[in-house]
Amino acid sequence: MRHGSTSVRPPGGISRRSLLAGGLGALGATWLAAGCSSSGPASRALPVEAATGDPASGGVLRIARPPASDAETLDPASALSAYEYLGAVYNRLTRIGEDGSVVADLAEGWEPSPDGTRWTFALRRGVTFHDGRPFTSADARYTLRHLLDPDVASPQAGVLAPMLEPGGIHTPDPHTLVVDLTRPNAEFPSLLTSYNCYVIPDGSAEAGGRHIGETGVGTGPFRLESFTPAGRGRVVANPEYWEGRPVLDEIEFYAIPDTQARSNALLAGQVHLLSQTNLDFATARVINASDRATIARSVNSQWYGLPMLCTAEPFTDPSVRQAMKLAYDPQAVLDVALQGAGVIGNDNPVPPEEPYWTDYRVERDPEHARFLLRRAGLEGLRLDLHTSAYDPVFTPMALAFRDSVREAGITLDVRTAAAESYFSQIWMQKPLMATYWYTGRPIEQLLNQIFRGGSSYNETAWADDRFDGLLDEARGEMDADRRRMLYQDAQRYVVDHGGSITPVFADRLVGLSRDVLNYREHGFEFDYLNIGLRR
Repeated sequence: MRHGSTSVRPPGGISRRSLLAGGLGALGATWLAAGCSSSGPASRALPVEAATGDPASGGVLRIARPPASDAETLDPASALSAYEYLGAVYNRLTRIGEDGSVVADLAEGWEPSPDGTRWTFALRRGVTFHDGRPFTSADARYTLRHLLDPDVASPQAGVLAPMLEPGGIHTPDPHTLVVDLTRPNAEFPSLLTSYNCYVIPDGSAEAGGRHIGETGVGTGPFRLESFTPAGRGRVVANPEYWEGRPVLDEIEFYAIPDTQARSNALLAGQVHLLSQTNLDFATARVINASDRATIARSVNSQWYGLPMLCTAEPFTDPSVRQAMKLAYDPQAVLDVALQGAGVIGNDNPVPPEEPYWTDYRVERDPEHARFLLRRAGLEGLRLDLHTSAYDPVFTPMALAFRDSVREAGITLDVRTAAAESYFSQIWMQKPLMATYWYTGRPIEQLLNQIFRGGSSYNETAWADDRFDGLLDEARGEMDADRRRMLYQDAQRYVVDHGGSITPVFADRLVGLSRDVLNYREHGFEFDYLNIGLRR
């Protein structure tokens, strides 16, 4: 899904006329159309890593991004937050390290009570907000209460509210935050890594003053200079940043809804980086063959799925869901849809980089799939598989899957829906469809938010009391080895019984200027501090 745990479905209906609001006009399709027909250099292997080195001190980085909506905001708690700005201007209490572990941000350390119902956070000293106010525990408490406020309707509220009440957040001194949970949770610090959990100043979201959604006052490496929803904005270096001054002087953001227009702007040298843009292979090769731009891969940054709606026929029958998983060849899907730029998913939505991941797989068996369908009275099953041009992997994945399941006697008719209405009219409404999510969620959030029965983001509507019980037992287990075993049991249970087909994890193909150095991104973490431009 798009950028976060809750704006997980991008809003549709953004007009092409909004393109000009970002201050950059589309160059038209001619550049890419010409490049896509070329041969030779355009077909060479795409790079894996971005260039590194000693960048120039200062400079202005220009980023093209897809806007969340015309009503986007700088309030991190909102489902319509302007994602790219958040990591530049704010910090969280915790964040995800490159190895997938939870590491310190504004919280220097944390300790649970023996039963996991109380968490005590030691907060970083000497940190100031962009307006000069010192960061204290009152700001951390206010941030959590803001997330829980029903009027805010934060996507993260659905994750935190089942275990946290506003009255359970305490500030015994300016540098200590104590959180009392209503139920044990051994992974609670990981839930604060969500992009909705960036820390805002105490009182900054109250009526009667300038709202955080406009001011963007945080503790991050850049401070806000200007922001226009679905338009242009600018952040400037924060010389007082607690981790040190960033390399760049400024970052300019341009909201460009159209993927091709973003790519053309990169090729023309108008922008340096395409954010949240997974390029198709033809475009990526054209960009990589140009003199101005190249490609970097954000490894395994997206997982692609074919959710089966468990409340709709024929997927109310678990044996039909099992047959669909046994029928297809994941290697064929990887080869066709991703051309090798990713890894096989084996129907497990937990990415291999996650510390709790288990290498569990069920081997393909189209004959047994055919048997299961015959036993269910569905031999020769024929279904629609819905896809869209919204994402470049959707249709190749759907076609590869269609071709692969024919051996089991399954016929799929691939139906292509309009990109602008796909997530409002197809997703979670049709029995079988293509979808994707960003990786980077801790396992506690991923499994509970997307697979627990009754969750608003459970796209298969699968509900299983045994699975939910495994999640409850895992989150309350304080022994790390025992907790890992329970989370791995939960993964195996999803593979064997769940409604989601997960063929692949994909590298995101990121377009960037050849002048950019030290681009690093994993999950929802973007290194704004060290990225720079060539001397």
